[in-house]
Amino acid sequence: MDYYFYLKAFHLIFVITWFAGLFYIPRLFVYQIEAFHKPSPEKDILGKQLKIMSKRLWFIITWPSAILCTLFAIVLLILNPSLLYQSWMQVKLGFILLLFIYHFLTHKYYIQLQNDTCKKTSSFMRIWNEGATFILFAVIFLVVLKSGINWIWGIIGMVVLVILIMLGFKAYKNFREKNPDA
Repeated sequence: MDYYFYLKAFHLIFVITWFAGLFYIPRLFVYQIEAFHKPSPEKDILGKQLKIMSKRLWFIITWPSAILCTLFAIVLLILNPSLLYQSWMQVKLGFILLLFIYHFLTHKYYIQLQNDTCKKTSSFMRIWNEGATFILFAVIFLVVLKSGINWIWGIIGMVVLVILIMLGFKAYKNFREKNPDA
């Protein structure tokens, strides 16, 4: 069953590349939204380049990684179905469902931005950018601790982290308003 560990390694590689895409694409969305408010020709040049970058990231890295990560996960669960009966795995699968919802909503924003119809602000996208981070924290704690109860402490820690990040966003927004070139 040595091949199980190779499959697990590939699963982890594609988890990492999937999250890399999910971490970076909202940043490109922020820049794209901000570019939309710039004067021409800057608006046109930046907008076109950011659309190309987003398209390549989304369809060459993020989507393929999501699909391959999922396929390897399914194979691993088929090979070791007892994992499905463990409470930590059931909670993890709940977070994976949230990750897919996040991914599909991000895809919706991607399409809107490609069509210049997105009504979201750059501040919204900055906050949206943290969604994948919170899901990653939860999944990592579940996998490492392998406990259906200890994850509650992880969630409490994430709530504290969310509060700190929101305070950080507010402070950064105030800083940007006082220093527009920063």
